[in-house]
Amino acid sequence: MATRPNGLDRFYSVIPAGGIGSRLWPLSRADAPKFLHDLTGSGKTLLRATWERLEPLTGPDRIMVVTGRAHRAAVEAQLPELTDRNVVLESEPKDSSAAIGLAAAILHHREPDVIIGSFAADHVIGDVRGFHRAVGEAVVAAEEGYIATIGITPTEPAIGFGYIHCNGNLGIAGAPGAVGADRFVEKPDLEVAKRYLADGNYLWNAGMFISRADRLLEQLGHSQPELLEGLTELAEAWDTDRRGAVVDRVWPRLAKIAIDYTVAEPAAAAGRLAVVPGSFDWDDIGDFAAIAKLHSGGRKSDLAILGEGARVLSDASSGVVISQSGRLISLIGVTDIVVVDTPDALLVTTSANAQRVKAVVDALKVSGRGDIL
Repeated sequence: MATRPNGLDRFYSVIPAGGIGSRLWPLSRADAPKFLHDLTGSGKTLLRATWERLEPLTGPDRIMVVTGRAHRAAVEAQLPELTDRNVVLESEPKDSSAAIGLAAAILHHREPDVIIGSFAADHVIGDVRGFHRAVGEAVVAAEEGYIATIGITPTEPAIGFGYIHCNGNLGIAGAPGAVGADRFVEKPDLEVAKRYLADGNYLWNAGMFISRADRLLEQLGHSQPELLEGLTELAEAWDTDRRGAVVDRVWPRLAKIAIDYTVAEPAAAAGRLAVVPGSFDWDDIGDFAAIAKLHSGGRKSDLAILGEGARVLSDASSGVVISQSGRLISLIGVTDIVVVDTPDALLVTTSANAQRVKAVVDALKVSGRGDIL
């Protein structure tokens, strides 16, 4: 960026790297979640690309990663610049309120005036300069006491994303694009999504939150006082030799709830949420249809092929093939197909049904087939 917005000297990036990406099964597994895969063909995992997008904003010493204990080795192999004090390990997944809240509490304990930004490890953003501009405005809004988020300007009536309803410009000097928001809405059906797009006052919820750590924790405490109490106790012990014992005692009893419900939605209802519209390209690669679209550029005639050594013969077919088995895959006259071939599981569906893959994962859990999850 040409100029460095006020507040970036106090800014700390947080990367929550959790979740298995169940709609990308059988590619994404508990021991190899989607942020550890290269789904763009860039030669970099999604986690590595996220790090490289954030490093110019903060430097390598001001990026914290929150991940599961089982993923520590893989994360550190991807991010050799990551310092030990900036690795926060979850003993078990507790959703985003606990993950982001713990990072905020630790950093606030170290630096009381810190501003944090939380950015998921598995998003794809091509326009890095546009992303940096939006983050800069969000930091300025955070300095003014708002909890800020970056909403993505919709390009289509997507049904795979949540939406944010925005109202008037907030008139924040240094953040000319920042607007208020009064509510978050869940993933809509197609007809509702079309209405949102035509309305012009809805943005996609990209799950990026930028705030002074004290303000985020204050809002969290209004919604979940017991959760804040536990996170505060953890933060106070984090940089001491008491950490292990306190984590073992406190972490298992923390509430499992998304930060949208504990921070973002209440802040919006109270008029304390600022939204910076982002016009840069963005995708959270939530399902295989998103992968197909990412690689085809939206052209239905294309077949995206991923996987080292993939062997695919195609005749008049489109969609996406991801191969890890080395077997020959032949497609004839099928459109918008999704084929994911791994050594122990095969998935065949269509782009239109890609969101339903999660139901397969849920069924496997119920049937006790956790060995292939």
